[in-house]
Amino acid sequence: MSTKSSKTSVSQERRKAPTIHYKLSYIVQGAEHGPDGAIVLLHDIPAGAFTWEAVMPQLAGLNRAVYAFDMLGYGESDHPWPADTSVWGHADALALLFKDLKLNNIILVGHGLGGGVAQILATRLYREQTAALVLIDSICYLQAFAKDWPLPEMEKRQDFDAPKQTSLEDMIRDLRETLPQAAFKSQDFANVLDQYVEPWNSELGKEVLYQHIRLLLPHYVNSVSTDLAVAKKPTLLIWGEKDEQIPLKYAQRLNREIETSKLVVVPNAGHLVLFDAPAAVAKAIVDFVQA
Repeated sequence: MSTKSSKTSVSQERRKAPTIHYKLSYIVQGAEHGPDGAIVLLHDIPAGAFTWEAVMPQLAGLNRAVYAFDMLGYGESDHPWPADTSVWGHADALALLFKDLKLNNIILVGHGLGGGVAQILATRLYREQTAALVLIDSICYLQAFAKDWPLPEMEKRQDFDAPKQTSLEDMIRDLRETLPQAAFKSQDFANVLDQYVEPWNSELGKEVLYQHIRLLLPHYVNSVSTDLAVAKKPTLLIWGEKDEQIPLKYAQRLNREIETSKLVVVPNAGHLVLFDAPAAVAKAIVDFVQA
């Protein structure tokens, strides 16, 4: 499989590789450690691999390759419209790419939407090759999205004609107003807000974002969350104590139902825990892998 790569730092590379009809972009750190035992990071809506930038360097001491993917329709990956960018669509594309990259015995880490994708991979499409699972403020059960985040009135946004009923300017304004609400350090979040918003600031971007929202289907997630209990994989749950989008009660339910799970609650952190407390997230992952 051919890949294109470009250096983004001394220890990391940005690469692109084909899967199905598309190309997905990802950052790899420590590629010299090989694909066996790699740590794989999947982001939330409406973000991208960039959200792991403060976490990845802190995982270097594990002497494992670390991959942070831009899922289909995010970041530097292709932005097809229309396309299947549901949790199942993402998992399908990623499973094929993981196979091409020869990723095996992976530690699969998913935040928010990425956690829903990780659940499908760990229980269905990449089960044998997944050694352990980390879910961070993850969608689960019937909680496939928050009522008013990342846009207000999310149920109305799922209507097929919703993009036609909202101007690009209004959508961008709504994103800028609602996204900081998911961070405990909401005032500081202004410093990174453009990274989350600007990829959607075009008519194509609007259509793709609404496509993502339209495909946040609760039964797609609920059908696999209950499988985690029988998958019997070591599972770490990391949750922001102040998460109002995917409240802590969901982590507590997962923890009760998955015998092999451990719950780490991060104080003074909201749903965007990767922004609020990246050091705490990294430490929890390192401790889990080294245990």
